Amino acid sequence: MAKKIKRIGVLTGGGDCPGLNAAVRAIVKAGIGIYNWEVYGVETGFEGLIKKRLRQLTLEDVRGIVNKGGTILGATRRLNPFQYREGSAQQAKAQDRSHVVLQHASEAGFDALAVVGGDGTLTIAERLWRLGLPLVAIPKTIDNDLSGTDVAIGFNTAVTTAMEALDKLHSTAESHHRVMVVEVMGNKAGWIALESGLAGGADVILIPEIPFSIRKACDKILARREHGRPFSIVVVSEGARAEGAEQVYRDATRQRLGGIGLAVAAEIEKATGLETRVLVLGHLQRGGSPTAFDRGLASRLGVHALKTIAKREFGSMAAFCQGEVRTVRIRDAIAELHTVDPDGDLAATAEALGVSLGR
Repeated sequence: MAKKIKRIGVLTGGGDCPGLNAAVRAIVKAGIGIYNWEVYGVETGFEGLIKKRLRQLTLEDVRGIVNKGGTILGATRRLNPFQYREGSAQQAKAQDRSHVVLQHASEAGFDALAVVGGDGTLTIAERLWRLGLPLVAIPKTIDNDLSGTDVAIGFNTAVTTAMEALDKLHSTAESHHRVMVVEVMGNKAGWIALESGLAGGADVILIPEIPFSIRKACDKILARREHGRPFSIVVVSEGARAEGAEQVYRDATRQRLGGIGLAVAAEIEKATGLETRVLVLGHLQRGGSPTAFDRGLASRLGVHALKTIAKREFGSMAAFCQGEVRTVRIRDAIAELHTVDPDGDLAATAEALGVSLGR
């Protein structure tokens, strides 16, 4: 007979995003109120299990956090327990500390672990589960590039933040007859750029899935000028690239994307003669209060994760598919990236409305 579940842990890994606290809140409230479990927070992702940074969470700890961005548990994108480097020294030799994670989880008395994260975090989680750590996953990523779920925690808020920025840029672009280039996050998937650009009335949207021609983008801008609209809004994903070109890195050594906005702006100004300015939204997209949708999604996924733990369906992820929350295998969710279909409905809708995708 399986051991009765009495204590679980919860951690948030990878980059932060709005909605993480709502997920933690749901796990604590339902874990205590429905299942009568003890719930422990693991601080700073998997490193918390290496360093034993654990604390019991009470209902008081999660009161009033549903509307707060970030995560009360902390997060990091740097630390992989299978390639763990002590401290921040890049020259330190990477060592496998996965056995320490399993040992400390056992010593803490965890009967299960809820892992909230994106592709990188869940890839680690799946490996740890195969080593014997009982866990379930909850998807979060503002890039929305995680398969197995239609949408992940944080995406809706990031799109809303980008859209609101575009709304504000329209008036200044029109007043000064400028081209405004807005660089948004999106390494391999252009969901933020395409959805925010569509909602925010962008004229050109450049995404990783469609290598762009700067000439095609400029044709759209020049056509607007000829029709009495001497300003344009251009949205570009950080991972977008021109035809036949490599992605642009602000730090090539550490493979950090960023800078495509400046490159595109320089080309546009050179080709059109129009004054062109750049806004890099960067980590603004990760911050702020989550939207109503993200609060509700995080709460639903958190509660479903507990149901999955109660059923002992470990190695699974709570997913949002076709309006319903369901259970999928983590391995299926990370098998491939969820990217924009260049010939799909969203891209077709943008082009039907006169938006140039640079092709």
